[in-house]
Amino acid sequence: MPAVSRQARVGMEDLPMLERSIIGYGSVLSVAPGERIDFKISCEQPGDYEAAFVRLVGGDDPGGAGFREVPVNCEAEGRYPGRHQPIFPGSYAEVTHSEALPGVASFTLHAMVYATTPYKGRQALVGRWDEQACRGFALMLADDGSAGLMLGDGTERILATSVPLEPGRWTMVAATFDAATGNATVYQQPLDGGAGRELSAAPVHVSDHLPSPDDTKAPLRIAAWSGHEGRAGGFFNGKLDSVRWLDAALDREQLECLREAEPAEIAPRSIVGWWDFSRGIETETIVDAGANGHHGTTHQLPTRAVTGWNWSGDEHRWRDAPEQYGAIHFHDDDVVDAAWSTDFSLDVPMDWDSGVYAARIRQGDPEGDEHVVFYVRPPRAGEYGRGQVACAFLVPTASYLAYANYRLRLKPNPLFGSGDPTCVNDAYLKQRPELGASLYDVHSDFSGIHFSSRHRPLTNMRPRQNRIWGLPADMNIIAWLENVGLDYEVITDEDLHEEGARLLGRYRAVLTGSHPEYYSTAMLDGVDEYLRDGGRWMYLGGNGFYWRIAFHPTQPGVIEVRRAEDGTRAWIAQPGEYYQAFDGEYGGLWRRIGRAPNQTVGVGFAAQGFERSAFYRRGPGADNPRARFAFEGVPDEIIGDFGSLGGGASGEEIDRYDRRLGSPAHALVLASATEHDEAMLRTKEEFLSTVPPFRDPKIRSDLVFFETANGGAVFSTGSIAWAGALAHENFTNNVARITENVLRRFADPTPFPPPEAYR
Repeated sequence: MPAVSRQARVGMEDLPMLERSIIGYGSVLSVAPGERIDFKISCEQPGDYEAAFVRLVGGDDPGGAGFREVPVNCEAEGRYPGRHQPIFPGSYAEVTHSEALPGVASFTLHAMVYATTPYKGRQALVGRWDEQACRGFALMLADDGSAGLMLGDGTERILATSVPLEPGRWTMVAATFDAATGNATVYQQPLDGGAGRELSAAPVHVSDHLPSPDDTKAPLRIAAWSGHEGRAGGFFNGKLDSVRWLDAALDREQLECLREAEPAEIAPRSIVGWWDFSRGIETETIVDAGANGHHGTTHQLPTRAVTGWNWSGDEHRWRDAPEQYGAIHFHDDDVVDAAWSTDFSLDVPMDWDSGVYAARIRQGDPEGDEHVVFYVRPPRAGEYGRGQVACAFLVPTASYLAYANYRLRLKPNPLFGSGDPTCVNDAYLKQRPELGASLYDVHSDFSGIHFSSRHRPLTNMRPRQNRIWGLPADMNIIAWLENVGLDYEVITDEDLHEEGARLLGRYRAVLTGSHPEYYSTAMLDGVDEYLRDGGRWMYLGGNGFYWRIAFHPTQPGVIEVRRAEDGTRAWIAQPGEYYQAFDGEYGGLWRRIGRAPNQTVGVGFAAQGFERSAFYRRGPGADNPRARFAFEGVPDEIIGDFGSLGGGASGEEIDRYDRRLGSPAHALVLASATEHDEAMLRTKEEFLSTVPPFRDPKIRSDLVFFETANGGAVFSTGSIAWAGALAHENFTNNVARITENVLRRFADPTPFPPPEAYR
């Protein structure tokens, strides 16, 4: 059965009217009292809307804590005029001061082209082309996927080779125009791709006499041209390398020399632009290596640190051989910034407590409310007091971004069945491709999506009308914290990335969400330092600390993943493209980088299965004097045979204790869950080859406790479903009691004695 069988499928006809939808996002996710957050709203229907502010203290899972919001007053609440704000996907590069470029004269346009969807229709490569006015010039792919030159003087003229480019193969493409004679030529030369491709490597060229194109004010763009109202259009799918513009019509022999030439080898006055994408890979700048300095900027963050036409396969780290990484992979569906205008702003009142908040946007029926979620963190201080606050809930916002606008389940596949939406937000997402997708999805050319951003509406980060995953699941932890009554604050992954152990040190205990899967190096280093300094860590989830990510160095709120070598994943990075563009670090699983999560939290990803959750069975470790506090008032042998995520506390994705992967030898396994059904399968990185179905003893989740240096400790549940069991019977259950016992002891500043103290 598909993984969503335990949730009732909702037909499109059963969902609320989607045309009434309101959607929005904030300028930041984490904001301190006294700071400002801007809200950007788009309405499908005209008319005003009401903005109010609420504190969220429960998700909308009917089997869990239930949706709960508490109104809070502020000056920003009120009535605002609604408007529709569109999103324009598609990545490209543009020369910043295109007006400084020369007018139309003789020219040569050249690029190395790795087309991924050559048959999708006309696609821009490089040029100054105004599609509305039919003026200017551009090197492009024609409707049939062949290389072409487009010229326009109010009338469009295309000269093309009529030989489609082969998808996934580097091809030299060039076009020349001699203004004195009107002679235009297009060249197309497939590059050697191995013995099996030699017969298809013949060069092609075509010539004709064409009228000179008119000058245009359109900017010079790479991988796009100026479309309707000047917006980018004609997006190219694939990689471009060695993009050149010279002010003379080169012949074929000169073009062959151009392939590997350096700017100094060409007459300086002939070079208009000589763009070298191997420079500034970690930035949004494209560098003109010629003397004119016609630098530019990328838009919607196309993928860099990708192999170029000359990649030999000998080097895999782009910083070691940048000259072999002179390509950019453009996509017609890239979107990291919706670029909406601000509709209203909030200066967070100084008396607001730290917590999970939302701007509630209402236009008519309350069932159609939009909640734009944000997190009020503690004030930013020069130095935080050590152990000043009892505990913090660390919101896994990096994981929320990784799953942002997750579309994989909206396509028919063996895991999720027909792809029919099961909630209002998924239904809305299915009708709105311009919202972009998640790090689990692929682009229209089937290459993996490497980047995700909070600068757009995130349909999964809503507390209502959603699947029980991510934020809705984590709201069960928030509701439980409210029930416990212990002082707590909320911080986010982005805060941890920026401030590290200095921020964590403010708390005697830190609690994770149900699925803290994505961690940057700075984040993981911060956790390690906090634990070495005596911090207490409560890992209340599963499949945590799994993928390494990078945050963009200049665009806060944008993350990158490289799905390298191994791991349970929806796509894999291309050979030679395992190193992150943002920081040059090797991507992939933390386990494959020598830092398995077992080393930090005692357990690591073991298996996943979404049909039915299981229960834990108490183990001998629960009676050890070192951990007896955790089971105070809990004599039960069976733990968590209930919950809103599959009916048990061990499910979805689970982790186990494993000494071989770095679980501490002195750690205590307090309980284990082993009785999962056949849909729970061990994670693929643990197999050296395919294996037949068998009863796998390594498919289990372990409840683990161990002490760390300087009086610290770690408690790990090893299951995403643990959070879904907390609210059972109004928090009067053994899962909630064990978790509260641990939290109260972890919040107690009394140091944990080392294990030998009990001997």
